[in-house]
Amino acid sequence: MKNWITKYRANQLANNTAWMLLGQGLCLFIQAAYFVIIARSLGVQQYGAFIAAAAFVQILSPFVGFGGGNLLVKNVAQDKKLFAVYWGNLLFMTLTSGLAATAFVIAVARLVLPPSIPLLVIVLVSLADLIFSRLVECAAFAFQAIERLDVTAQLKIWAALTRLMGIALLAAILRHPDARHWSFVYLLTTIIGATLGLVWVHIRIGRPRLLLGAIRGEFIQGLYFSASLSAQNIYNDIDKTMLARMATLDAVGIYAVAYRIIDIAFIPVRSLLYSAYAGFFRAGQDGISGTIRYMRRLLPKSACYSFLAFLGLILGAPIVRYLFGSEYARTVEALRWLAVLPLLKTVHYFLADTLTCSGHQGCRALIQGMVAGFNVVINLWIIPLYSWRGAAWSSVASDTLLAASMYLAVLVMSRASKQPKRYQAGDLGRAPMACSPGNAVENIDPVSLQCVSVTSPPNRVRADTSW
Repeated sequence: MKNWITKYRANQLANNTAWMLLGQGLCLFIQAAYFVIIARSLGVQQYGAFIAAAAFVQILSPFVGFGGGNLLVKNVAQDKKLFAVYWGNLLFMTLTSGLAATAFVIAVARLVLPPSIPLLVIVLVSLADLIFSRLVECAAFAFQAIERLDVTAQLKIWAALTRLMGIALLAAILRHPDARHWSFVYLLTTIIGATLGLVWVHIRIGRPRLLLGAIRGEFIQGLYFSASLSAQNIYNDIDKTMLARMATLDAVGIYAVAYRIIDIAFIPVRSLLYSAYAGFFRAGQDGISGTIRYMRRLLPKSACYSFLAFLGLILGAPIVRYLFGSEYARTVEALRWLAVLPLLKTVHYFLADTLTCSGHQGCRALIQGMVAGFNVVINLWIIPLYSWRGAAWSSVASDTLLAASMYLAVLVMSRASKQPKRYQAGDLGRAPMACSPGNAVENIDPVSLQCVSVTSPPNRVRADTSW
């Protein structure tokens, strides 16, 4: 029976990954179509204005919902009966925090972004990315939690098709649209995608139920998820905003196109990570040794693909000038500087999920926060001197530092789990939320001081797995 369950889950992971690859593959062609249309129709300056506004908004986007999506996947992966409560809490937190974040972005935008970017663009992009895009993500988390990635893939395809039809219609109506026109279409198509996603969840899974007590109980852990995602967006996107402020919008456009191609090349690995997330949480019930074993099954083949993608990006970079026009000729050099990123991202994403799903999300958030700070500091120095080349160099340096730090953290946590230190939960200065005063605690997250494993009775034997 146990072998059958293992085989079924392996097949389920393969099927889910295949669905995500199919969905992402179709989305790739759809996105490539509207990506080329928008880049050519807007031109490098107007495209740079839109990207700068979107990058700034994305910094706050992870705090919308306060990590409720990750908590939904974590809890429902272990007990599907909890779906209604965590789904209702996720929608409540997304709407309330999304409105607050939108108001904040609009209030401070002029202090960060150059005055050449219209305020209307900032407002429209904020509404799209901080409210309606997050509702689309909520629907994606819902189907990810029950491991129905086929529905997730269909949802993404329909959302991409809606956006393609919107930009195609805009290009047909206006010969030379600007960032304001595209921002309006961007908001409208995102609203349609969010409506579709919420309706699908209601029909195929069930209704939400609000339970504020559950929000209070896991708020700190959710905040760690939000901080982690925010740091990730900072070291991925803050360079585009800083380029707009300290260089030119042309530089933003050149760099943004190259980075977008990198994101497209990373889609297959992202699909696997997305499909394996619930499985990572189940493996994490055995502690970090369980998530390491799970990671070892998936990382080698993903790293091989990323290395091939690196070679393809280096050799195929000259195609860019033919796809986007002569004004994007310098994107060829930018793409070659960034070509190693898919390999670095593959390594640090798998290591990061190994930490998260074994109860060490606080450690992951701390590492990502430090790398985000490093990225901002080095960009303050290097972008004024080297423009988009400096941004590319700082991105490679940040991802390298992140991969090395995640590896070191997993290694330290793995070794610590083999030499458990025993405490009484009541003896700790800050009693961990998951511990009872009489339980013996074997492992504690050094950042959050929350229990990673609790043993009762104290003579439980832990499996020794080498790292």
